[in-house]
Amino acid sequence: MRTNILFRVIVVLLLLFPGQLLAQDRQPAVAGSFYPGNADALKKELSQLFQNTSTQTDSSIAALIVPHAGYIFSGKVAATGYAQIPIGKAYKNVFVIGVSHRVRFSGVSIYPHGNYITPLGKIQVNDTLAEKLIAENSFIHFVPEAHQSEHSIEVQLPFLQYHLKKGYRIVPILTGDSNPATTRKLAEALLPYFTSDNLFIISTDFSHYPANATAQKVDKETADAILSGKPEQLQKVCQETAPNPPENVLTRLCGESGVLTLMEMVSGKPDYHYHQIIYQNSSVSSAGDPSRVVGYYAISVTRDNEQTFHLTENDQSYLLKLARSSIETYLKSGTVQKIAPGYPEGLQQHCGAFVTLIEDGKLRGCIGQFNPSIPLVEVVRNMAIAAATKDTRFQPVLLSEMKSIEIEISVLTPLHKIKNVEEFTPGKQGIYIKKGNRGGTYLPQVAEQTGWDREKMLSHCARDKAGIGWNGWKDAELYTYEAIVFHEK
Repeated sequence: MRTNILFRVIVVLLLLFPGQLLAQDRQPAVAGSFYPGNADALKKELSQLFQNTSTQTDSSIAALIVPHAGYIFSGKVAATGYAQIPIGKAYKNVFVIGVSHRVRFSGVSIYPHGNYITPLGKIQVNDTLAEKLIAENSFIHFVPEAHQSEHSIEVQLPFLQYHLKKGYRIVPILTGDSNPATTRKLAEALLPYFTSDNLFIISTDFSHYPANATAQKVDKETADAILSGKPEQLQKVCQETAPNPPENVLTRLCGESGVLTLMEMVSGKPDYHYHQIIYQNSSVSSAGDPSRVVGYYAISVTRDNEQTFHLTENDQSYLLKLARSSIETYLKSGTVQKIAPGYPEGLQQHCGAFVTLIEDGKLRGCIGQFNPSIPLVEVVRNMAIAAATKDTRFQPVLLSEMKSIEIEISVLTPLHKIKNVEEFTPGKQGIYIKKGNRGGTYLPQVAEQTGWDREKMLSHCARDKAGIGWNGWKDAELYTYEAIVFHEK
């Protein structure tokens, strides 16, 4: 009887808390062989690998393609790749995409329960995100035996622990095949997370086992295909390995599927760029054999920095005072206030802004301008007056109301046209919908105020702001932007 009750309790617990009960930290499999198994020795080796690396310290890096061989062979190339990221840079998530070398399976495997362990300590897995990706995509599974002894993810982790600011979590992804359909689906699933607060690491070596001279030629052809930014070009080059491969080339790119996934995410986006960082092969290692080598490249993908605004507290205070005085001057005299010379230099930049008026916690007026040809300081003055007098949803503001009105200003980045709605992140970005001569927008803060998800944001904006119907966004031009939002206290 007791056994039966215990069995039932276990079943209930498994149903209610499967992840927690099945959670098992993934122990290091290649520590002591691919890299030192002792923490102090590993830190010392990493320190030596990062010495004299060619560093660009490019904070706009979106992804790195780096090798995963033993550190004695590829550690310098990998370290030079990681060195392009400013030391201590903070990320929310690091997606590490490796390839399963020992276990073959269809689709993709993500490690969802437990964390990864290295000699430098525990590196936390974003199990919530891992489980979400598995639940939402039929081709993504958890194949425990694939992760158990696989090195392509593990060897990257000490570099992350040594170089990045703590606080990030990893999403460990293994590809089980190089089916182009799988890489396209994986790219689509990961695209919403391909943002500036996440980093993507693509773990791959290049040619396997040709002589040094052949490796250099073959690896350059493969790297050039990647640098072209065209997934079909890389597929074409990799297909040349079979049925008539170059001499002694077993594979051109063992992590082809991970690289193709990255290229699919970046394809067609002119604000992303590929950069060759360094090339070596195993012949340069003291343990290498020039007649039988493996090639290693470090390649980065950077995104154009969105226009950033470094508005100081003084800048923000000036704009808020200007907005209020401009409204009051116009309501008193019907004249537009002149802007006195000597205003803060940062307000000379040309960028859009919206001015929002709030009375007793309710919207009283909101008007803005994108991509202006006048300085920010003039945009704020003009939009403040317009919000008070020209928002057709409300009666013009009366001077007597100004004591109870709070002013909020949103300074905008340039508009960025998107091709896929998954590129729109409500709460972080605003949305602008344009169809013909109609258009409408919601500022980033609207998502938090309303609780709407992506589709509701788009539908409400299309119907209520652009006037093109609930589903009008589906065949309209879509633009995103970000904002610095500040208000009177």
